[in-house]
Amino acid sequence: MVIVTRIRREVLTLPAAQLGPDNPLPPLLPLDEVHRIDDREREEMPRDMARQLGLAPLTSLLPVRIRDGYGRQREPGTLDALVIENDRLRATVLPALGGRVASLVHLPTGRELPYRNPVFQPANFALNGAWYSGGIEWNIGATGHTTLSCSPVHAARVPAPDGGEMLRLWEWERLRDLPFQVDLWLPDGSDFLLVGVRIRNPHERPAATYWWSNIAVPEDRRVLAPADEAWHFGYERRLRRVPVPSYDGIDRTYPLNSTYAADYFYEVPDGRRRWIAAQAADGHGLVQTSTDVLRGRKLFVWGGGPGGRRWQQWLTEPGTEGYCEIQAGLARTQLEHVRMDAESEISWLEAYGPLDAPADGAWADVVREAEERLEAVLPRARVEEAYAAWKPCADTEPGEVLATGTGWGALEVLRADWKLPGTPFPESTLGEAQAPWRELLRTGTLPEPRRVRPPGETLVAPHWRDMLETAPTTPHTEYHLGIAQWHAGDRAQAVRSWERGLPLAPSQWPLLRCLAVADQETGHHQRAAERYADAFDDLCRERRDDGEAWTAALAGLGRETLEALLRVRRAADARAVWERLLPAVRQRGRFRLLEAELLLAEGRPADARAVFDDGFEVADLREGADAIGRLWARLTDEPLPAHHDFRMRPDMA
Repeated sequence: MVIVTRIRREVLTLPAAQLGPDNPLPPLLPLDEVHRIDDREREEMPRDMARQLGLAPLTSLLPVRIRDGYGRQREPGTLDALVIENDRLRATVLPALGGRVASLVHLPTGRELPYRNPVFQPANFALNGAWYSGGIEWNIGATGHTTLSCSPVHAARVPAPDGGEMLRLWEWERLRDLPFQVDLWLPDGSDFLLVGVRIRNPHERPAATYWWSNIAVPEDRRVLAPADEAWHFGYERRLRRVPVPSYDGIDRTYPLNSTYAADYFYEVPDGRRRWIAAQAADGHGLVQTSTDVLRGRKLFVWGGGPGGRRWQQWLTEPGTEGYCEIQAGLARTQLEHVRMDAESEISWLEAYGPLDAPADGAWADVVREAEERLEAVLPRARVEEAYAAWKPCADTEPGEVLATGTGWGALEVLRADWKLPGTPFPESTLGEAQAPWRELLRTGTLPEPRRVRPPGETLVAPHWRDMLETAPTTPHTEYHLGIAQWHAGDRAQAVRSWERGLPLAPSQWPLLRCLAVADQETGHHQRAAERYADAFDDLCRERRDDGEAWTAALAGLGRETLEALLRVRRAADARAVWERLLPAVRQRGRFRLLEAELLLAEGRPADARAVFDDGFEVADLREGADAIGRLWARLTDEPLPAHHDFRMRPDMA
């Protein structure tokens, strides 16, 4: 048999916003994550679900950085892509943006199976900020969109189980310190993209992990799954069991029937085949199925209300159809994390392809018919057979390298001398960010920066913290040690480390800023404001130029300083900080919003209202945030303008 599956490079041209630089301030606290529930909600949940809801919640984003340097100006740009295709399907993968499948086209009909975003527009939805909508994404780490959403991953050709070619993606997930891989291939003549996934825990200790595959699909669909109940999360920190398809007299399996954004985590019965589909009125659709390890299935809807419509507009360009998401994960819900034993792995196989089955009709009937048609085109047994055939290939060493990810995996492999067949992390991928940590590993000393610039990233895992604790004491080492101690939960010791480093530090603002965050967390807001002001003064004196790195530091610290000063009603000091910001920074939407708040604090409500009338867009507006609406309500009783209405739940309205 002739194998026609092939992998090739391609360059996509589309309107794209620039990602910009990462925020150099260490994220000592997580960004506000909307997927939380009150503890009392757990009392009526299944025991395993309640246990996993409380497993290893994030207390910070360390060691990753916040990615908030993007804007909203889109210009023609290019994205490197890898295309895998046979005579039935063509999948387009973006290795520089988390390995997302941006497009999956059914060639005989020309239909795009998922929703494809015609632009690249980052928005503040990932755990660490920048994320973009569309296609099929791989979310690993912790509840939310992965920190790798806009980061590069390694990619290479690998022999597929059927003798053809397979595209392997792999990286080191830094929140949980775990390597993972995603293998994609198209068997000859197959209408289904097969995806083998493996997460490994090489450590001699248990680890928590998380996985949800998210598929964006047009929202004028009906979503089908083999369930009669679901866990509903409506962004008001409640998780409750509801009937499927209808509750409160509304059929929620039609995404546009909901008013507000909501998650529906389907309760698929044990032993039932795992699948989810999004079907159009004409019966054409996309189905995702998997081996049973990937147990969860979910529908996310933006809703038909003004907030959901505004977010849909925000993520793409005018005239683009709306979308919803169908998803598959390791647990019942996305609020849970899964325990991995020491030196263990989790693996499964997924399949994505077209499904022709009616959307409309009685729930039990349409689900049964969809399941029967899925079984006819892709029997459950064949998925299990494909998984069994793939498993030995998971350790096959990659051939031609097609894209290079980060050097963090190489640093961890160098430290522990791990053998990870199939996912090499060669020393050649080590870069500038890893250089000081490689030196610490080699000599036991963290080198001083060679030039004056914002500090580099901090590694916080226990083994790196141990090395920092035994390294020669310098202000630079104390800064990084304090961050690692903070991440470990030893906040008192972190403060002592930062205070020890402060007197002799040639650059004081990084230490002062960390101490200010610590003050805020303990309720000492006046002292925090004072330390923030001192830190900002020191940064302004030290800043060498208006380049990207220093501008990112000035913007990040300037924002936090303004917020801290306004919190304790020090409007005059906040004005002094505002005047020292670069003009280009002051024009950003986030800072225009802060300017309006500052003007209101100065007793100038008419001028604050004028900022709104002039117009602004907060590029890094957080999912679920209501800062714009709250400030507007302080200025006027008028309805919130539609272009500022991002409200995702009833109480925000």
